[in-house]
Amino acid sequence: MKTNLKIIVASDHVGYEMKKELQQYMTELGHDVTDIGCHSTDRAEYPIFGRMAAEQLATGEFDRAVLVCGTGFGIALAANTVKGVRCVNCTDMFTAKLSRQHNNSNAIALGARVLAPEYAKMLLETWLTTDFDGGRHADRMNMISEMENLPNE
Repeated sequence: MKTNLKIIVASDHVGYEMKKELQQYMTELGHDVTDIGCHSTDRAEYPIFGRMAAEQLATGEFDRAVLVCGTGFGIALAANTVKGVRCVNCTDMFTAKLSRQHNNSNAIALGARVLAPEYAKMLLETWLTTDFDGGRHADRMNMISEMENLPNE
């Protein structure tokens, strides 16, 4: 496990406060964190920030992305529109761990209206410190990568 990850963070206005708290927590853990917005509690649209973070993640400049909106669902949907991004909306420890071990997720979406900040930190730490198992799981992730290139029927 790479100990100092380069992480991009983004949120909408609902997730702004939690994002700032998680950003500080990740910095304390020794990670290099870049916040691309939003930068206040003024109305901001999660599709814009989810997509923007995912596009930057997909360039390879960042190791992971941490995204926050009200439920985590909307910003995850936006992030998953970018090829190569595997964003999980996470509300429990089992998902946090297995989304890394089995699915090699590179982005996590958390819900500010769903999760207490301390629990969100626990989920995040589990997700950040869990490695991808590879093996049969790598075969499945390769299948998904190939599907990204298929036309819709």
